Formats: sequence, C-alpha cells, structure tokens
Amino acid sequence: MSRIQNLLKFISWPVACGILVALVILQYQQLKLLTNQLPPVELPVAQPPAPLSFSEAIKLAAPAVVAINATNVNVESIERTSENRLNLYLGERASLGSGVIVSENGFILTNLHVVDTLFDAFDAEVTLNDGRKISAAVVAWDEASDLAVLHINMDDLTPIQIGDDSSLDVGDIVFAIGYPRNIGQSVSQGIISALTDASDNSIGIIQTDAAINPGNSGGALINSEGKLVGINSSIFSESGNFEGIGFATPASHAIAVFEEMANQAIEANAGYLGVITGEALNAQSSQLFFGVDHIRGMLVESVDDGGAAERAGIRPGDVITQVEDTPVIDAQNIMMEVRNKKPGDSVDIQIYREGQNFVLPTTLGFGQAIIIEP
Repeated sequence: MSRIQNLLKFISWPVACGILVALVILQYQQLKLLTNQLPPVELPVAQPPAPLSFSEAIKLAAPAVVAINATNVNVESIERTSENRLNLYLGERASLGSGVIVSENGFILTNLHVVDTLFDAFDAEVTLNDGRKISAAVVAWDEASDLAVLHINMDDLTPIQIGDDSSLDVGDIVFAIGYPRNIGQSVSQGIISALTDASDNSIGIIQTDAAINPGNSGGALINSEGKLVGINSSIFSESGNFEGIGFATPASHAIAVFEEMANQAIEANAGYLGVITGEALNAQSSQLFFGVDHIRGMLVESVDDGGAAERAGIRPGDVITQVEDTPVIDAQNIMMEVRNKKPGDSVDIQIYREGQNFVLPTTLGFGQAIIIEP
C-alpha cells in the first residue's frame, strides 16, 4: 500500500504541471483568436492647425497698425541780407504715415522720415484702428535704418505678433497695412518679389508688389499668418506713384533696432508723472480748501491726458501727500522723487481726496507730447 502511495506521489506532480501548461496554452490560443477577430485600433494622428483665411490674418494684425500725423518743419527758403548774414524762412507741412504697435507698454515703430523735421522738433499724433487719438512722443530714432520709436500713454493696446522673415521666399503672399493718402486704414495684397541679403554695409531688403502709397510708410508688411515680417519703407517710381516695386525693412532688423533704441530712450529719460500742481498747502490754505487745517501736500490743478497720473486715477483736486516713502513738501520735492525713476518704473503715490487717503500704484511714462497747432 505504501508503495502505491509513493508511486502516486511521484507521478502526481508531473501530471499537475502538465495540466497547468495545457491550460496556459489553451488560454493563449483563445486570446490570440479573440485578438485576430477585433478590428485594428487606429491611433489619432495630430493634424497641423488649419491655415488662417486672409481676412483672419488681417484682423489679427490690423489693431496694431496706427496712423501718424506729424507737422514737418523745414527750411522753405533762404535769403541773403548781407555778406555775412542769411535769413532762413521755415515752412510747415503735414506729414502722414503709419506705425506699428510693437509693445503693450505704448511703443510704436515707424520710419524716421514720417516724423523727421528740422532741429528734431518732433510733433506727432497717433490714431488707432479703433478711432482713439493721442499725442505721441518721439523718443528715439536711427538715421541709418530710417526707423523711429514713438511712445504713447494709453492702455488696452494690441501689439503685433512678430513673424520669421528668414523663412520668407519669393512668391510668398504678403499684405501691406497702412493709411495711404489719409483715406483710413487699408490693406493691399501682393507677393514677395525679391529678397536682398544684408551685408556689412547695407540692410537686407524685402521687395514686394503689394501696393505701397504715400501714407503707407512705417506700416506693417505681414505674412499669411498675420505676423509682422517687414516695415514698409519706400517705393521705386519715376512718377511718384506706386508702380509695383515697393520695399520693406525686414522685421528681424527693425525689431532689433527697436529694442536697442527703446532701451536707450529709457536710460536717457527720467520718469514723468504728468501733473501740474499749485503751492504747497499750509494751515491757512488747507482750511480754505478742505475746511481743516492739517492737510499737507501739493494740490493737483490738472493732469496730462493719457499720462501716468491720469492712468493711475489721480484727478484735479486731489492732494499728493506722499511719493513712495517721502512726504511731499513742495513741487521740487515731488519732481526729484519722480525724476530719480525711469519711464516704466512704478511708484506708490499717496493722495488725499474727500476726507480719505488713498495709495495709487503709478507707472511712470515719458514726457508729455505736445501737438503744434498750425
């Protein structure tokens, strides 16, 4: 009996293993059969974004293109009154051009010849695509590139998107956006006609047959994605009108020059608050204006339209009592505190208004731009 038991124990383990292997093989065959019956799974393939329509590309860029009206002051005639004396007679004429908003901080890029004038007596007014108008300060310029940087004190700006002009090829579709002949913003379509590479002594040039007429200078040349690839600058014409040969400064060069000019302009200018104040308040004037004798500071008489103070919420009738940590004593006191800052810097201005004190964070700007009335 014990021999039979031992024999069963000897053969039971191989039998059990065989049964398990058979079950595994059977299960594998069933899974394989089931897999062959299922339809193949197709993984999703990422599709490139659909190209913009022409109207979509133009709508993307149009809010960044502005009209520039400037007063050009130059020598109109010269009169010799004696051997050692000349009289220069100056003349004024309107100059119309376009510009491109390249920063939400209010910087606009245009051609220098749009705003250039004698003795650097710059004067410009900007009209946005949405109809808003504001005076603009010319803060930097580069004669070699025929580029200038304007600054406006305004919120809710839409800067243009910058494209890659190095990927342009002859035949690519482009659009010129600007304000030709004072008829409002308009768009012309064309292609890249030729490309000239930059050399040590010259700037690369984009040639296009998109119509560029007087007033288009400084406007945007965009690609089919609505991105800036050039700043429209000039035409080649014997008649003075567009004849199918227009030129633009490549965006890569224009933006590089802009960044350098903007940085130089910030370093060369002090911060600007944009308020006109009266005399410092004393006990008598405090009592006269506010019915109490303890208000000290500078009474705000007016603020610049669109300036740093107005944008921060400072109003005529407010009293500036403190700038940063410095209590206000007189106008010189305010000016020195602000002039130690740069355009774009933020300062906390404390004001007194209707019995309450407020702290208004204020981003300083450039000096006020003044329009010369003809």
